[in-house]
Amino acid sequence: MKTVLCFGDSNTWGYAPDLQRRYNETERWTMRLQNALEGRYRIIEEGQNSRTTVFEDPFEIGKKGLDYLLPCLESHHPDLVIILLGTNDLKSRYNVAASDISKGAARLVQVVQQFHHGFMEKPPEVLLISPPHVLEVGNGQEGFDGAEEKSKQLAHYYALRADELNCHFLDASKLIRPCDKEGIHWPVDQHATLAKHLSSLVPTLIPAD
Repeated sequence: MKTVLCFGDSNTWGYAPDLQRRYNETERWTMRLQNALEGRYRIIEEGQNSRTTVFEDPFEIGKKGLDYLLPCLESHHPDLVIILLGTNDLKSRYNVAASDISKGAARLVQVVQQFHHGFMEKPPEVLLISPPHVLEVGNGQEGFDGAEEKSKQLAHYYALRADELNCHFLDASKLIRPCDKEGIHWPVDQHATLAKHLSSLVPTLIPAD
């Protein structure tokens, strides 16, 4: 059975913008994807709240995706890694341009492409997903100064990095819109939308055994 590692932030973890809980196994996109693929693939959920690509959070420890990715790969030996990060890099505390955020994502792609354990025939395939736009409302107001406009530039730069690294690419902003009142996290129907799209895309990237 082929294994898909979903490496992301709170929107992969399943943070609900309008509920005081995590989306459950029937709601979040990762588990919806697992169900839609009807047992032909194993989905590994690796979402973490506030996770960045390569930036060290000055207030919360352990949020830098680069630090955790290699150990995660060594644990799971996936056939495909879906990287959906960059939203937290938009926080004003990091003060980086959209182009630099894309370079952080590219560094993660390189880690995956260079991972080749002796038990594996080849490194995993990579699907780099540029995050949906954010809205500077609700949670998206404090600490996300200028993030809305910057988020609209991410797809352009992520596509460039994917082309440079010869990995697969998806622009999530064409599919997903965050909560209108909260600005960062996705309503439950948006999780369903992404899962449906990926359920058709994943088999084209790594055909089932």
